This record gives sequence, structure tokens and C-alpha cells, in this order.
Amino acid sequence: MSVLPPIPFPGPASPAAPSQVAFHRTELSLILSLYGRMVASGEWRDYGISHLRDVAVFSVFRRTAETPLYRIEKRPALRLRQGQYAVIGSEGQVLRRGHDLEQVLRVIAPKPKLIE
Repeated sequence: MSVLPPIPFPGPASPAAPSQVAFHRTELSLILSLYGRMVASGEWRDYGISHLRDVAVFSVFRRTAETPLYRIEKRPALRLRQGQYAVIGSEGQVLRRGHDLEQVLRVIAPKPKLIE
């Protein structure tokens, strides 16, 4: 007697690619922690989140009507290459890319001040 393999269910539990890329709760926690520190220091004032088909973007603004100072991007298609996380500057330059979000965010995190 042979056993047939299970038929994949095409519902939401299928391993197919999601229709949107989104930040996970732990990723947002890291990003919002940094955002809160920078708002408290008076450097950042606003943010925007975009969940698109290929990328999730957290944009940081100094003022609401300006272009973003930084864009924190998550591109799962690059996770096996350079890393799925990137911080992009206001001119479009990639400041840092990697596999670990916490390490990538260090490029824009405030440096601790030495007290003498």
C-alpha cells in the first residue's frame, strides 16, 4: 500500500510569496527605539512606513514636508546576497547593508558622548 504525499493547501498558510513585504514586530521595535531616541534629541520629527510588493520602507524626516533623511529598507529578495536590510541616505547612497538589522542601524544611531 502506497501513501500519497499531502496536497498543498492554496490558502494563507501556503509557503507562497506574500503579496506585500512588511516589517516584523521585532524589527519595528528596533527601528522605533532608535526613532524615539532621535526624536528626543530633536533631530527627527516624522516618519512614514510603506509596505510594497518587493520592499518595506521606513522613512525618517527632519520636517514633514521634506524628502526623507534616511530610508530603512527590507528587501527579502536580497537576504541570501548582501543582506535584506539597508539604510539609504537622503541622496540615495547606501550607507550600510547587511543581514542583521541592529548592526545596520548603527550607521545612523547617535554616538555615545564622553563625559570628562
